[in-house]
Amino acid sequence: MSSLSDLELGRRARRLRVDTLVKLRWLAICGQSLAVLLVHYGLGFELPLGPCFVAIALSAWLNVALRLRFSLNHRLDDGPASILLAYDVLQLSGLLYLTGGLENPFSLLFLAPVMISAVSLSGARTLMLSGLMGVAATILAIWHLPLPWYPGSHLQLPMTYIAGIWVAIVLGAGFIWVYASRVAEEALLLSDALAATELVLAREQHLTQLDGLAAAAAHELGTPLATITVVVKEMTAHMPTEGPVAEDLALLSQEVKRCREILSKLKSLGNEPAGMLDILSVRVLVEEVIHPYRDFGVDVVVTAEGVGEEPVTGRNPGLLYGLGNLIENAIDFAKAEVRVRAEWDATNVVIVIEDDGPGFAPEVLLRLGEPYITTRGPDRKAKSEEGGLGLGLFIAKTLLERSGAVVITSNRPTPERGARVSVRWPRNMFERSVPIRAVE
Repeated sequence: MSSLSDLELGRRARRLRVDTLVKLRWLAICGQSLAVLLVHYGLGFELPLGPCFVAIALSAWLNVALRLRFSLNHRLDDGPASILLAYDVLQLSGLLYLTGGLENPFSLLFLAPVMISAVSLSGARTLMLSGLMGVAATILAIWHLPLPWYPGSHLQLPMTYIAGIWVAIVLGAGFIWVYASRVAEEALLLSDALAATELVLAREQHLTQLDGLAAAAAHELGTPLATITVVVKEMTAHMPTEGPVAEDLALLSQEVKRCREILSKLKSLGNEPAGMLDILSVRVLVEEVIHPYRDFGVDVVVTAEGVGEEPVTGRNPGLLYGLGNLIENAIDFAKAEVRVRAEWDATNVVIVIEDDGPGFAPEVLLRLGEPYITTRGPDRKAKSEEGGLGLGLFIAKTLLERSGAVVITSNRPTPERGARVSVRWPRNMFERSVPIRAVE
């Protein structure tokens, strides 16, 4: 399973949608237009109508451009979203400059872009946007056109009152930045936890279903395999002991036996009693895993080195099965060589598996490990004439992660070719399954 921190669960959902910004800006455009018209024609106050509607028209043109450029559901990155919110601050500053500066009661709308940024963008970007708003408010407190008022008279508010408005706006922006961003972060953490829980439950459900399928397969295939075994024995008894037919029968008998062993392993996976060797060092673990694949026509090169005492772990069928599946996949796709490298230090134990094959296709690399995602193309043949179902890597990763490992899939860096699978354990997790009776 991919690291939950790499998945960014819920992070993308927090980003601003273009449709949301466009609708909010249309609402602001309608409100600004209505306010200007009502003040000028309804109250009879003198306003610079032309410049005011130029500033409002700029927002309308920006909305039209956003609609043409992006789809409704497109989510903006923090950078573009910050620029659009900064534009809203500057556009509102232009309107306030034309209509009385901070003396205008609509100066309270400075807080709207800050609030939107606090719930959708990072704290650093919200701080920068708040700083821009503070600079604009400071300028408007000193330089602005007169507040629209009745013809023949002029309303002059005291500087102390304007300073109070400035302090209220700046402190309000700071409060919104702290409070709204904190609430949004808590909601995001809860969303991440729920999404992670759903992901883990879904993977466990898949594995539980596979356990039932394995038991059913072992039960259903037992009878036909027994029949094949009997037929092979009878044919062997009536056929010459030498020649191509005898070799084919011997191979068939060997493969039937291997099928029965695999089914038996599936039925007893996780329940096998410990054998005489309850402790496996890293070197012994690697050698035991790759031993069945030594004669598959691919050279398997093993290296093991580390700092300090070599770590050991308890015999774990799930661990052996998971590593064996990764080795088998590497051998299937390798051209001539598979490299297995074991490393350790005081904090980590790492096993890296590399092959010289074509590597993982880009379109499936990010989804590897999910159920029913296969790396085998229709022309790939390995142990069968059909492509895989994509369950092998899913099962292997799940079993390895149950032992505390993190499995990372990637391609080898250029100019090298091939796939790389890295399995990393914290050393204390790797060594925790050592049986106490074996240590004694």
